[in-house]
Amino acid sequence: MATRSDSVVSVSTPGRICLFGEHQDYLGLPVIAAAISRRIHLTAVPRSDSQVHIHLPDIGKSESFDLKGPLTYVAKRDYFRSAVNVLRRDEGIRLSTGFDVTVRGTIPINAGTSSSSALVVSWVSLLLQMADNPLSFSREAIAGIAHRAEVLEFGEPGGMMDHYATAVGDIIYLESEPAIRIDHLRPTLGTFVLGDSCEPKDTLGILKHVKFGMLDALKKISAHHPAFDLYTAPLASAIDYRHLLTADELSLLQSNLSDRDILREALELLRGPVMDDAYLGSLLNKHQDNLRDAKRISTPKIDRMLTAALQAGAMGGKINGSGGGGCMFAYAPKYPETVAEAIEKEGGKAYVITVDEGTVVDPVRETHHL
Repeated sequence: MATRSDSVVSVSTPGRICLFGEHQDYLGLPVIAAAISRRIHLTAVPRSDSQVHIHLPDIGKSESFDLKGPLTYVAKRDYFRSAVNVLRRDEGIRLSTGFDVTVRGTIPINAGTSSSSALVVSWVSLLLQMADNPLSFSREAIAGIAHRAEVLEFGEPGGMMDHYATAVGDIIYLESEPAIRIDHLRPTLGTFVLGDSCEPKDTLGILKHVKFGMLDALKKISAHHPAFDLYTAPLASAIDYRHLLTADELSLLQSNLSDRDILREALELLRGPVMDDAYLGSLLNKHQDNLRDAKRISTPKIDRMLTAALQAGAMGGKINGSGGGGCMFAYAPKYPETVAEAIEKEGGKAYVITVDEGTVVDPVRETHHL
């Protein structure tokens, strides 16, 4: 029978980029996401009491709580406590002995690369290792638990891409409707360059226009055409609804149908036997055109960073995440360092990255006696 580890436990989880399907998961459409080689690392040392002490030196913060009894939330998004509650309530996990944990990471924070979801996934993975009754969970199951702890526990809207992309790792095709379906894609890809604009994201402002504007458009269409299906409607059919929609809503509809089709082209490419780097880059550029012009989630600085990356030899690129700031990335199988320099000349902070594995528990390194 498995027993709780008395050893130092280390867990790490990658950040992610959304290759295709940006701003589409909340519409029930699929996404293609890739885990990246910048990660969150958690290292825990067991204690002899029931106290949990969490040290976050990268942001100069710390948290503590006692595992005895139920945990009451003390913040709006109290993910450390919520994961404990979800594991206890939903999975029957027992956690009674505390530990000291240090959190460090190389994922840009609040920049659209899923640093918060990677942290929650790592935290769930760590708690499963530190439990009184350790159980083996698949990466997919860990993703589902993390989504519950970060999103559902607090009644917030949010897709599942971040949790599955970071937990499962590599490149995945993810459908969330009518049920979770994951295809593992294993193309041979070269390097990417991630560029942090260092501009704060305007998530709420972007969602007001992009998400709720599109949902309003779908309500108007469905009221007159109940059979309308965003998954099957041809792109050319969008113009048939122009009399029902505002100009912005029609633009959003056309861009979402276009992005849906771009993803389908990309999926065929990524599943194929040979990778065409130039074709992949062109699809990223088409996606970015829609994100910039119709969804208006890009910024002038990110546009300049993308232009500089392409001029320096990148095959293609796009903004990453909700937008209004944050990160972009460029596909640069050749000359990644030159592309990174070009991005930094435009005021961004650049990182050469590759596709990486999902959440992992490192081997035990030393033993501590309680």
